[in-house]
Amino acid sequence: MITFITGGVRSGKSSYAQQYAKDLTDSPVYVATARRWKNDASFEERIRRHQAERGEEWRSYEEEKYVHTLPLEGEVVVIDCVTLWLTNFFLDHQENVELALTEFKKEIDHLASIESHIIIISNEIGMGLHAETPMGRRFTDLQGWANQYVAGRAARAFFMVSGIPLSLKS
Repeated sequence: MITFITGGVRSGKSSYAQQYAKDLTDSPVYVATARRWKNDASFEERIRRHQAERGEEWRSYEEEKYVHTLPLEGEVVVIDCVTLWLTNFFLDHQENVELALTEFKKEIDHLASIESHIIIISNEIGMGLHAETPMGRRFTDLQGWANQYVAGRAARAFFMVSGIPLSLKS
């Protein structure tokens, strides 16, 4: 089963998803999809801070594209987040939206077939300022289509606003 949690930056998505997972199990799994870029000390610090915020009960994995290959069967899993995950597909396909979206959808389909409770976090970036660059506009489109796909496959969906979850689908 997939639960989808979306919202703006600092809307409380990750905190809500983590608490939701901990309410379902004493031993949740966390999957970080961020790609580690060389010489990005601030991002490394952010990773350390997020790891420290999660307790020892969490088992964590880092997988930037092929999340379905992880041992997730029978687990409660938080995948954080679609935006960084999509970035990896987008860049690896030289900013080709169609190829990136196709590969991402395959991952979601694989995950939907696993007997697990998968909580997927995403950003709702289309509600902000219009992207200034053609690449930014292509990525915004990709993110919107990816979010629609995940929400369509999800049994539950929430939109976070100021730390408050609004139920979109249950």
